[in-house]
Amino acid sequence: MIASDIFSKEDLEQIKEHGLSLEAVLRQLEQLNRPTPYLHLVRPCKIGDGIEKINPQDQQRYIEYFEQEVQKGRFLKFVPASGAATRMFRVLQRYYNKGEEISVEALSAQAAQGEKEAAEFFQFFNGLKKFAFYPNLAEVMHKRGYDIEALYDKGKYINILRFILTDEGLQYGNMPKALILFHRYNGEARTAFEEHLVEAAHYVTDTKGRAPLHLTVADEHLERFRSFLKGVRATYENRFRVAYDISFSLQKKSTDTIAVDMDNRPFRLPDGSLLFRPGGHGALIENLNDLGGDLIFIKNIDNVAPDHLKPETYKWKKILAGLLVTLQSRIHGYLRILHNGVITEEKETEIVGFMKKTLALSLPEGVEHWSPEKKRGFFISALDRPIRVCGMVRNVGEPGGGPFWVRDKSGQISKQIVEVAQIDPESEDQQAILRASTHFNPVDLVCGVRDWQGKPFDLRNFVDHDAVFISQKSKDGKDLRALELPGLWNGAMAKWITIFVEVPLITFNPVKTVNALLRAEHQPV
Repeated sequence: MIASDIFSKEDLEQIKEHGLSLEAVLRQLEQLNRPTPYLHLVRPCKIGDGIEKINPQDQQRYIEYFEQEVQKGRFLKFVPASGAATRMFRVLQRYYNKGEEISVEALSAQAAQGEKEAAEFFQFFNGLKKFAFYPNLAEVMHKRGYDIEALYDKGKYINILRFILTDEGLQYGNMPKALILFHRYNGEARTAFEEHLVEAAHYVTDTKGRAPLHLTVADEHLERFRSFLKGVRATYENRFRVAYDISFSLQKKSTDTIAVDMDNRPFRLPDGSLLFRPGGHGALIENLNDLGGDLIFIKNIDNVAPDHLKPETYKWKKILAGLLVTLQSRIHGYLRILHNGVITEEKETEIVGFMKKTLALSLPEGVEHWSPEKKRGFFISALDRPIRVCGMVRNVGEPGGGPFWVRDKSGQISKQIVEVAQIDPESEDQQAILRASTHFNPVDLVCGVRDWQGKPFDLRNFVDHDAVFISQKSKDGKDLRALELPGLWNGAMAKWITIFVEVPLITFNPVKTVNALLRAEHQPV
């Protein structure tokens, strides 16, 4: 692929200004021209075969380990929060964009006939008064001279939608999901962001009362986040007697990827310039890397529960973290021995047993016959990596990825979190493995990102750069193909030491669409 055949002088300047190298863009074009890079599933991870089930005695032991380490200020909470609420309100936006009043009779008939969007719309308005944002909506409409109760009773929905979605009201059509009101309590309502503030106070606070929290946000919403935080910070600091240490970061422009048209040529905007798109949440490995943290909880912005369900969430956060601390301590102990020179035969047997049984790492055939120095080098390479302990819930039909045993190009088998888009839809064998899966990835991780000497790993060294996603999108009505970088908990962590643990379903409360907030677990008790 010759750059001069593809890019003009102006293109090269644009690439440079975007913070990208020509080599990186050419590599992206090459990836877009390859067949879709599906993973090779061996089998699903299940209880006893890749997923651990922790007994009550060990649960308490891990909680105690966690409590010792959190007091030292080792933990940080990391929340990807750059997503807009567009998907949450997509169905409402479509009805509003029609620009005409909605007939309740027609809507009801369509829903009865099985039309999904009509049913979702009908469900939303049937439950309107149950949403945490309803009082705010009613207030802003009243200030503009509208009686929401009267409009609702008459089935006049278009103005209600206007005040939910547009700048005239709540602005939810273009609001970060983090700042949507999720839950209502006696006398108050909380956004998803506020629920994460509450969580942080309960499981990352050290003995000095410091509660560190980092959020990745979209550039256009950064000031909105800062302003919102300024308004609520004191409330939660006083309530929980903590001092929040909150930081924000933006997804780097240098992690954007070039888009191509349906003939795999660089997609061009009307002015002839190239189109670069955000590289997906996998780009956040850069943000995670820049933190230089120690032990880091990762949880999606929309996976929060009201207060009455939080204790179980806190308990399992502590269990996962305690297990991580236990494993990390043992791994670092082995690495100190390995780096100090020759190991005894007894210690070598112990290390091999730990790698096989506890970490479920696949060892090369004949490793026992290698020279001591070669074995030592292999052990160090296999163990000197970031560690992640991931909670997994029983599969209940939520869209998304799950835990699988995967074979890589070299024939090595490892545990990976795999998205459905990474599985060949034309392979009956691979689809059968997908259907046989029992667990789902709720994005409930705790990560150890420092080495045995206490130095932060360069997390970019542990990414599977081939584990990309290629999706079809559109821009200005024209179809295009987009490249997404290896997902943060997928290919971006492919070369980490990975442990999967079953956690209770009640700890998983995602809000992908606004109607999810009508589920019992998001409603007041």
